[in-house]
Parts: sequence; C-alpha cells; structure tokens
Amino acid sequence: MNLRVKLQPIAHRSYDIAIERGALAAFVKRIKTTSSDLFIITDSNVERLHGRRVHQLLFDAGVESMLLSFPAGEGSKNMRVVNALQTQLLRHGIRRDSLVIALGGGVVGDVAGFVASTILRGVQFIQLPTTLLSQVDSSVGGKVGVDHPLGKNLIGAFHQPAAVFIDPGFLITLPVREFRNGLAEVVKIAAALDRSLFAFLERNAGSLRKNNARLLTEVIKRSVRLKARVVERDEFDKDLRKTLNLGHTFGHALESALNFRIRHGEAVAIGLVAEAAIAVRLGLLLKRDFDRLVNVLKVLGLPTTIPSLTSRKKFFAALYADKKSSGGMVRFVLMSAIGSSMIGVEVPEVLIEEQLGVRLR
Repeated sequence: MNLRVKLQPIAHRSYDIAIERGALAAFVKRIKTTSSDLFIITDSNVERLHGRRVHQLLFDAGVESMLLSFPAGEGSKNMRVVNALQTQLLRHGIRRDSLVIALGGGVVGDVAGFVASTILRGVQFIQLPTTLLSQVDSSVGGKVGVDHPLGKNLIGAFHQPAAVFIDPGFLITLPVREFRNGLAEVVKIAAALDRSLFAFLERNAGSLRKNNARLLTEVIKRSVRLKARVVERDEFDKDLRKTLNLGHTFGHALESALNFRIRHGEAVAIGLVAEAAIAVRLGLLLKRDFDRLVNVLKVLGLPTTIPSLTSRKKFFAALYADKKSSGGMVRFVLMSAIGSSMIGVEVPEVLIEEQLGVRLR
C-alpha cells in the first residue's frame, strides 16, 4: 500500500509512505535514482541486525553510503549524541543536498530526524522504521527531538521526512517485549480516534499478541492511515493532533520518574489506564469503556498498573515540565468514549495523586 501525506500550503513538502513486505527493496530502488550523498544513522542494536545488510544492499545496487551508529536506548536521546553525530557528518562532508536515512526504532527516528533538521539548517531525511512502535506512529508526522533532564522530548522540531518505507519484515527480529511495546501505540490511536479499529483489536488481540503477520500488516496500515490524516489536518500539533497524546502526559512523566527503566509503549499503556480512570472520575467516560480498554491491553500483554515509584517528586516535576502543560496547569487528553477524546482537560492534582496511590503534602 502507498499512502501520500498531503501537507499544505507547500505541496513539495508532501511525501509518500510505502507499507508492504518488501518495502526495503522499494527503498533501495528509490535511492538508486538519487545523486545525493547518503548517510545512514542507526543504533548499535539495529546496526547488528539490519544496518550492515542495508548498507550492503545499497552497495550492491551501486549506491555508496556511510553508516553511523550510536548506543541503543533512550539514554542516547540527548544533545551529546546529537553533537557527536553532527561532528561525524560535518567531518565526512555532508552538504545541503545530502540525504540522511533514519534506520531504526523511535529513538533512532527522533535523533536522526533532529540531526537532519538542524545540520546545515536542515537536510532531507527518509524514515526506514524497524520496530512496530516506529512503524505505526513515530516515523510519520515529522516530530523529531531529544530528551532533557527536566523531561522527555522537550528539545525538538517539526521536520517532515522526504519518504517513509515501512517493511513489516523487519519485525521478525523484534523481541516480544518490543513488539508489545508497539501495540500500545496502536491501542492509543484506536482509543483516541477510531472505534472500529478498537473493535478490530478486541476481536483479534489474542492473534496479534502472537505476531500474526496478516493481521499485523492490516493494523499497521490502518494506524498509519489514521496518523497521516491527522498530520495533514494539524501538522504543528495545535488542535486535532493533540489527541495522539492520549496516555502520553501521564506516561512521559512515569518514564522520567522511573529513569526510563520501562519501555515507552509500556508507559503509554499504563498512562492510558490512569488517564481513563481519571476520565471516569470526572464523569467523562463510562466505566464499561474503561473496562474494555483495560481488557484489550491485558490480552495484548501490556501492563496496566503503575510500578512503585522511588521519587514521586520527580514524577510531578516531569508532569509539570511537560510541553502539554499550560499556565501552571497540566492539560490532559482524555477519552470521552471508545474512539473519541477531548483535548485540554484540566485535571485537579488530587486525581493524579489518586492514580499514584498517594496524597502529597
């Protein structure tokens, strides 16, 4: 399947997303037509699993490229790693017409995209996502950036890719925990925007959990189509796109408070449940819809309860530093029904404390 993200008002910023087994071959074919210098940015895990193979495929097709790698993990999503990559690119003669390839999961896409957005005031980049989380969510939409000691994703930019190639074949090497990590983002977009996709997940959760190839490809296509349509209508996250932050306000703070010991998708799954519970308490969401959400997350093998925190103070510091806060108040995206959500809901701190099981003085 080929899908075009149509961005206005400048048509040439629009781009294509290819979703199919074998999209890697389509990527190589696309690259053969360019005369740009090519720089592949990946992490140490993906370099071992796929990086050298992609590098060799390009070489066999007559395309020279340079492979750059940084240590895998959320801990590398910082300005120090960005600086190191920028130095390597500059030393190897990157030019304004060069092309950066982001080969990897969400962290690689964020870091490589941010490098591309800032070096020489911006060069083009292509997303080649290798994890389920990056395929269904982070590779589409142009949000790139890094973390800051005060919170997650606080330094960044909007820099749309020139193209996205999504090949489910990459997921064969994905560990079970990382696979389920990506399923959380699928649940999020369904819970926020599409009740029919949510019902599809409910019917097929058991098979999806086992990485059923046919169902997985269908889920990727439907998720990306939803994400692309949201980005077209609200590229810069001013209104509709904020619905995609469902589960993330609570989830990002939880990641920071736990020093990123849990995966992003796991934090989102827990955040979805916590924020849905708050919505029930506020009378915005029916209890039966809350129960449906919890049930599908459990069947998919995702966590639904909050781990014990060693620093509740750090949780609230991250919560209030989050870019979704405004005027000293945290504004949440909350479900109003399965497939529907409300943005900008101010939540009393006591209800947040209630989810943590603590009253702070």
